[in-house]
Amino acid sequence: MPSLSVPARAPDTDALTDFVVHAQLMLDPATPEALRREAEPRLLAQLPTLRALGVFELFAVRHPALAALVRDELAAQHAG
Repeated sequence: MPSLSVPARAPDTDALTDFVVHAQLMLDPATPEALRREAEPRLLAQLPTLRALGVFELFAVRHPALAALVRDELAAQHAG
């Protein structure tokens, strides 16, 4: 069982916290597939805010699959 659950976004949480929590869920091999599918759109929803804050200019996502997901989604958002 994963050590984290998918929380509803609380008013006092920020985009970076939400991104990290959902990334950890997605990368945890113990996370059930259904929970992983639920976490992905929540993680991706934070990307516009994180981009606007310049997070990806300061930090790199080191996990190859997650980095590819983030890179592809940011490119799609930029093109669209």
